[in-house]
Amino acid sequence: MRDTTLNTIAIVVFLTTMASLLGPLVNLSPAWVAGCAATGLGLFTLDQLNLQGRLGHILTDALAWLSPEHRQRVLHHEAGHFLAAVLLEIPVEAYTLTTWEAWKRGLPGQGGVVFGHPEAQTLPVPCWTPQTLDRYAQVWMAGIAAEHLIYGNAWGGDRDTQTVSQLWQGLGLSPQQASMKQRWAALQAKTLLENHRAAYDALVTTMEQRASVAVCRQVIQQHSPEPLALGQ
Repeated sequence: MRDTTLNTIAIVVFLTTMASLLGPLVNLSPAWVAGCAATGLGLFTLDQLNLQGRLGHILTDALAWLSPEHRQRVLHHEAGHFLAAVLLEIPVEAYTLTTWEAWKRGLPGQGGVVFGHPEAQTLPVPCWTPQTLDRYAQVWMAGIAAEHLIYGNAWGGDRDTQTVSQLWQGLGLSPQQASMKQRWAALQAKTLLENHRAAYDALVTTMEQRASVAVCRQVIQQHSPEPLALGQ
């Protein structure tokens, strides 16, 4: 069962329990509490069957988004992905910082940076060049690297590490070899961000304002030590 599924169930149970305990104090009818619980569980079932857990992600996002530290963590994490993609000449198509933003824009997943796969247009992943695989691995690890750079640790990035690990294991590498590749990609991503710290800091500010992808690229160009190819 996915973490978001468990979180959603926990939220429904918590709210139902609190309503049951506090209901008599504010003259809430037990039938009203039971009806709300049934509605919540019904929406949860609909979400899991038809919406791939999107409502659950939006709810947990909304609660976590009340924390300023959480908002900043997400922002810095996604800026790491964005900057690494641009520096490694991987097309960035869009970005969002919450599941709700992604849903409104018709983007899949829980939000984040959406980047293109140029070789995927003609070649399956096993046929990508080693250089392309290495570049994408660095981009996937750049979010975690960004959190470590700013905070000294990382809260997010489980999906990123799983993606990189599955990528390398799918190509026939052993778990030990895949782990070594992952550590290499994380180190490369960290070095990339450190060498372009001014561009990274400027990008964080720009993304917080929800600027367009084109504007974000221009900001990276303006604060980078060398000219970049921005015709992505």
